[in-house]
Amino acid sequence: MKYIPKSILAILFCTGIFSSCAEKQDFDQLDDLDITPTAEASILYVETPEDLINQDPGTYFYSQTFNFDAFNEEFVADNILDGVITYELENTTSKPLDITFEFLDEAGNTLDSENFMLNAAPTAILTREIAYGPAGRSLDIIRNTSAIRVSTTNLGDNTSVSSLPNPTVFLRSSAKFRILLQ
Repeated sequence: MKYIPKSILAILFCTGIFSSCAEKQDFDQLDDLDITPTAEASILYVETPEDLINQDPGTYFYSQTFNFDAFNEEFVADNILDGVITYELENTTSKPLDITFEFLDEAGNTLDSENFMLNAAPTAILTREIAYGPAGRSLDIIRNTSAIRVSTTNLGDNTSVSSLPNPTVFLRSSAKFRILLQ
């Protein structure tokens, strides 16, 4: 008689397991999954001390073109949704400056540009965010950018020196873009 209660209990347990509610698994739901990470990276960092600016006898003291193929990668170009480029400029020199960032295609044509007028020091750090995508400028600018050119013009003289320690011009830019992973 000791075995009857155990066998009844085992039968009831097995019946409960086989008659329990279970939803059919849908492994196709992975096809509907969209992942949208935000990629953030520095684009450009340039610093120029005032004594270097004073060495140039003209007013056009700096122009440099940087190769930039980050967004030309097919996967990124096809899946980029939107984003923001942030510029941060700081001038601790005695020079008022005109600074231009240009986005260039492979042929060297300007796709987009951003211009900044910086007063002589002391000034606050200038920060500007430019949106690309549905809420901003065309994403085709980013997709087709192959180089970035930075040009700077000294709107002051070549002899004055700032009273601040280590007078320097700082140019920083970074990007933050959302990319759809399918």
